[in-house]
Amino acid sequence: MKIAIGSDHRGYEAKERIKALLSDMGLEIEDHGVHAKQAADYPDTGFAVAIQVARGQVERGILFCGSGIGMSITANKVCGVRAALCHDELTAQMARRHNDSNVLCLPADLVGDALMQGIVRGWLTTEFEGGRHARRVEKIIEYERQHHKGDKVIR
Repeated sequence: MKIAIGSDHRGYEAKERIKALLSDMGLEIEDHGVHAKQAADYPDTGFAVAIQVARGQVERGILFCGSGIGMSITANKVCGVRAALCHDELTAQMARRHNDSNVLCLPADLVGDALMQGIVRGWLTTEFEGGRHARRVEKIIEYERQHHKGDKVIR
């Protein structure tokens, strides 16, 4: 699986730690920065990762900022992205199981390393259930098709 990751300065250290976990899991990683703790604007890397996911250039994306909120708002502006801000393993699993989330947003300032690793592992290994949930996700995709003419919508 190919994963795009990105952070702002507040999420930099968490991104680097999770990057090591992803590498240990044998996943291919595209790191969109930041590459240092210097001040950076979360929309820059948030959009870069979300666009790669929406274009199908990577299977999923993971974004980090202080609270996870800014990255979540940013990523969800990109047509075809279903970004979920998760604070525990259950919300990460449900984001995949019921919402077919393709971008995970993490709060670097609010979640410790062990929990963050569990969130990432759970999100990466949980499959979308489909069924009634597929109908609901399809409604989101259809809305994007109708209201974002010219934007590519992926499943």
